[in-house]
Amino acid sequence: MTGDSPAAVALRKLIHNRSAQVGFVLCAGFTLMALLAPWLAPYSYKKLDLANRMVAPGQLGHWLGTDNLGRDLLSRLIYGSRVSLAVGIFSVSISVLVGVPLGALAGYAGRWVDTLIMRLMDLLLAFPSILLAIAIVTVLGNDLNNAMIAVGVVGIPVFARITRASVLTVKELEYVQAARTIGCSPARILAVHILPNCTNPLIVQASLSLGTSVLDAAGLSFLGLGARPPTPEWGTMLGDTYRYYDQAPWLVVGPGLAILAMVLGFNLLGDGLRDALDPKTKED
Repeated sequence: MTGDSPAAVALRKLIHNRSAQVGFVLCAGFTLMALLAPWLAPYSYKKLDLANRMVAPGQLGHWLGTDNLGRDLLSRLIYGSRVSLAVGIFSVSISVLVGVPLGALAGYAGRWVDTLIMRLMDLLLAFPSILLAIAIVTVLGNDLNNAMIAVGVVGIPVFARITRASVLTVKELEYVQAARTIGCSPARILAVHILPNCTNPLIVQASLSLGTSVLDAAGLSFLGLGARPPTPEWGTMLGDTYRYYDQAPWLVVGPGLAILAMVLGFNLLGDGLRDALDPKTKED
């Protein structure tokens, strides 16, 4: 209907988007798994059973088998969804809370402020993201919290640049000029008139960055720079068991597929949000 609000139109396009549907199902499934982990996991994720190491899937009551220390893989995968979701949300929150204000300040203030902030962002972007994250974790110390901080810092330039580009466009619109004319302060103009109209690309980028953050944190943990045992982080699970691949391939298949599914879910949902929030995209 022509009278529908932009939000209603975007929601309808999102609901009918196939990619968004699949992404939502995957993300919702992992979220429910994380919330219900104590009830879904058949065993404790840290219970050792050295007498039953590397049991094959389906044997002795272990649906996905056991790892090199006899811990139930299914239970560790279920609890690992909590860790991965927390990593994604915390890391993206850091990127948003730091990158958006910096980008808004650069876009609105311009001149030397813009130059200083953007050159700093360019400096961060000059390093490959994983190498920059490794350097940050090395300085802060090997820990899951430090790995989340490192992944969050790596994502700051992306949000800063997107916010700056949006602010540069919106600040020239007539209603912003009118607010400036009647004497509104720069802080009020940014908070009330500009940033609320820059949210669409930021929402899309945040959903896409969730998958990237999960993948980057898993990479750090695989290298021994993230979660520490017995934390059931999927990257750590891969790093602890990949050497047994020839003897027990199921040890790496489960965590690998879990990472793949979660990253795929966030990416598909982000693609769907991008299509739904783009006013140029027509409804099916």
